[in-house]
Amino acid sequence: MSEFPPYPSGLRLAGRRVVVVGGGNVAQRRVPVLIASGADVTLVSPVVTPAIEGLVPEITIELREFVDSDVEGAWYVIAATANPEVNARVSRAAEARRIFCVRADDASEATAWTPATGRHEGVTVAVLANREPRKSAAMRDEILVALREGVITATHDRTPGVVLVGGGPGDPELVTIAARNALASADVVVADRLAPRELLDELGPHVELIDVAKLPRGRSASQEEINRLIIDRALAGKRVVRFKGGDNFVFGRGYEEMLACAEAGVPVTVVPGLTSAISVPARAGIPVTHRGVAHEFTVISGHLPPGHRDSLVNWSAVAQLRGTVVLLMAVDNAAAIATALVAGGRPPGTPAAVVVEGTMPGEQRVLTTLGALGADIAALGLRPPAIIVIGDVVAVANPDHYG
Repeated sequence: MSEFPPYPSGLRLAGRRVVVVGGGNVAQRRVPVLIASGADVTLVSPVVTPAIEGLVPEITIELREFVDSDVEGAWYVIAATANPEVNARVSRAAEARRIFCVRADDASEATAWTPATGRHEGVTVAVLANREPRKSAAMRDEILVALREGVITATHDRTPGVVLVGGGPGDPELVTIAARNALASADVVVADRLAPRELLDELGPHVELIDVAKLPRGRSASQEEINRLIIDRALAGKRVVRFKGGDNFVFGRGYEEMLACAEAGVPVTVVPGLTSAISVPARAGIPVTHRGVAHEFTVISGHLPPGHRDSLVNWSAVAQLRGTVVLLMAVDNAAAIATALVAGGRPPGTPAAVVVEGTMPGEQRVLTTLGALGADIAALGLRPPAIIVIGDVVAVANPDHYG
């Protein structure tokens, strides 16, 4: 075959028949992309991997040897068996019918090549490096990284409105790609103190940064003022990113901000973040569930003590649970909460952990018990932000301490 360069083209395969011959690892990699493109996929192979078998009914599988007539009516064919003779026969059958065919084993004998592909913000990146798949994949990856990190910004949505962005537990490495893209697209960033602060240094000089930190027992911006700020800037034609720690909708008042924007006619999109309730214990090596130990976990805001007239928590019911209890914003009320749980029936010897500044350089981990929780927090002078984990999973993660 001549060495002319390939002619690049984007195939629209939705609703069109595509035949894949082979049921091994190559097919396992190719088929999900075909499904995502909407193709009507038929896979022919005597044996398939469990992962491919699990794709039924999204695809049709015929467990048998290939016959030439299998490619009839196809728009695109992939020969992906481990047998070069079978792949060659598939390729000949497709070419005889003027159907483009990819050969996984020998690109030089194929009528089509599979590029290294990736997608970002509605853009498909496809790279062909003259039958050098590793080079193609490496170039694709570099382009996608540049897109995701904002080095290439042409794909960013800059429509005026509000984007509610969850920044995760604090470590900037744990922020999502979508969150980074949102920050790169912003005209205004409204940030609280628990959002990953290092990322603010990456904002362009044109970006207005508004601090709405809420300090424990200190100054803070009211939620009403935050709502007013994001709405006013959005109505002025700005793209506003409301950047906060954790996840917007887990004790983050994100839905209050969404409702305020909706009432004002401001479009809103949501970029979820890793909630600290799960990610901080995980980074500290504590699973919130574990087989045979905890079949449930409960996440509770501890900003109000038991017995407070505005509290919505049934602490007696929580005390009767056998699984893990994760407390957020509970440092000041930890002693009262522990007393209520013990009074409700949770043993005072139940393992407990306090993780202060989770995922951050100053992270501090304290192992204790439910009965000693309040006293240990006071004696060590622990301050927010902190996550408190109560349950036997703490002992599972720290057997030497509780053994």
